[in-house]
Amino acid sequence: MPKVIFHHVCIQTNTYEESLRFYCDLLDMKIVKETAGFHGRAYNTWLQKDRFAIELQTPKGDQTFDPINSGHAGLAHLCFWVENVETACRALQAKNITDFILHNGQIVYQVNGGKLFKVKAPEGTIIEFRDQADC
Repeated sequence: MPKVIFHHVCIQTNTYEESLRFYCDLLDMKIVKETAGFHGRAYNTWLQKDRFAIELQTPKGDQTFDPINSGHAGLAHLCFWVENVETACRALQAKNITDFILHNGQIVYQVNGGKLFKVKAPEGTIIEFRDQADC
């Protein structure tokens, strides 16, 4: 197998402005390229932070995307490694993020010797933050 390098994740959204704000303002991603009217979509936008990229797409024409649910197959969540989970959580809370996914009533919790928390993005994507860089 030749060398394989991760390129991007595509996220489809019915709530373009809210999703764009979430990824740019709250996760400090930068717009690399925003294309209006891309193949019948209102927008196709590339966002990047370090070497991680998201392709953010709106539906074609007057279509809407079905909501994400826990019973779907495929990508379940995105995960970002952070040096300090509590600091990252407080930073998002300071930016008025409130859509945290609680685990046993807690925002931050321990799994396999590390800490993590999850938040739901406006379009429904679950974003995980954890302090363990290894699996």
